[in-house]
Amino acid sequence: MRANSPELDLQALSLRAPESSFAQDKALPAGTDGLVDRLRQAIQSLFSSPAVYRLAVKNVFTRWFAKKRTHEVFDLMAGFVNFQVLLTCVNYKILEFVQFNSRSFEELSEHTQLPKETLDRLILSAVALGLLDQRGANRFGIGSLGLPVVSYSGIQAMIEHNAVLYSDMQDTSRLLRSSQSSHMNHYWPYAKQDLSGGFLEESQATKMEQFARYSELMSASQNFVIDEIIGTYDFSRHQRMLDIGCGKGRFVSMVAQKHPFLRFDVMDLPQVIYLTQKHLSEAHLLSRFELHPGSFKSDPLPQGVDLVSLVRVAHDHSDEVVQALLRKIFLSLPPKGTLLLAEPMADPKGAKHDAYFHFYLLAMGEGRLRTPEKLTQMLQAAGFARVRLLSNPMPIHTRILLAHKD
Repeated sequence: MRANSPELDLQALSLRAPESSFAQDKALPAGTDGLVDRLRQAIQSLFSSPAVYRLAVKNVFTRWFAKKRTHEVFDLMAGFVNFQVLLTCVNYKILEFVQFNSRSFEELSEHTQLPKETLDRLILSAVALGLLDQRGANRFGIGSLGLPVVSYSGIQAMIEHNAVLYSDMQDTSRLLRSSQSSHMNHYWPYAKQDLSGGFLEESQATKMEQFARYSELMSASQNFVIDEIIGTYDFSRHQRMLDIGCGKGRFVSMVAQKHPFLRFDVMDLPQVIYLTQKHLSEAHLLSRFELHPGSFKSDPLPQGVDLVSLVRVAHDHSDEVVQALLRKIFLSLPPKGTLLLAEPMADPKGAKHDAYFHFYLLAMGEGRLRTPEKLTQMLQAAGFARVRLLSNPMPIHTRILLAHKD
């Protein structure tokens, strides 16, 4: 590993995720859990009192805490509305319209063809959220949060795609009871694949359209993930690499351009490999690749590689499917072979963005957001003796685990 890529040995960590955000079992002496829990209950009861809240607001030393907590609760309630403001700005291409030149309210009204009587609510909301910036009494430009949205096509693609997720979130109780009838489950072709590798009965044209749509979205939203992986891991130590679930091949094509002596195998479903071949051919990289159409659930994995990569694959599938795949990879690798697993992972202590991934993957049908510790446990159960978590600059985009076969 490169000197500027520190690694964390997860074998020294507990493999059990905390049962709640307050769990600190390793830091507590035996027998103190009940006492600490009672103390927390007492503090929570105190802070839930209206009288204590009024005192906190009046006191200059505690007012900041009361204001912070109130703002956080209101942000939770406003989350859906905030997203709808963002989605509307994207749908009407308002951010692009003001990106290079500020526009007057009249120009925005003409651009959107929305009634002036209500457009001001959208524009002022976008200003409040940082999507737009008010410049003078009647002009608006791109805001600090609007600029990255309009600059990266992958962000816009995911925002538009989130509309499918939010339609499922209208009835969260129903989604928790069963995700098989969700809009997201029907939107993604992978979600409808059964364990034997077959697909629900649909026309060939519909299937191809779904796979093209899926692959295009994954490719558009993969830039940040690719940058994190390539900037963190040195692929030059390997001779031949297999990428499972390669999609259009954007990730491997970027690796190939940076490492001209590395050769590749790529594996995905037949409907996807067609798109992979087209992309690699357009990038003039096809001669360095072996293409393997098939399902990792039912077909053998290509042999003769010393590195296997799983990029945003494991979290799309159940524990049963992932465990079987990890064992399959372990058996296919030679001694000293390496598995690189990269995807968003849950924060063991809980993070706000985890909620999004938990429900996104639930709506897909069988996916699950896992902690690095949980994935490490699964990798060790598959046979990998050494598992390391790499340190990368933006873990919100992806975390990276390396598993080595002794």
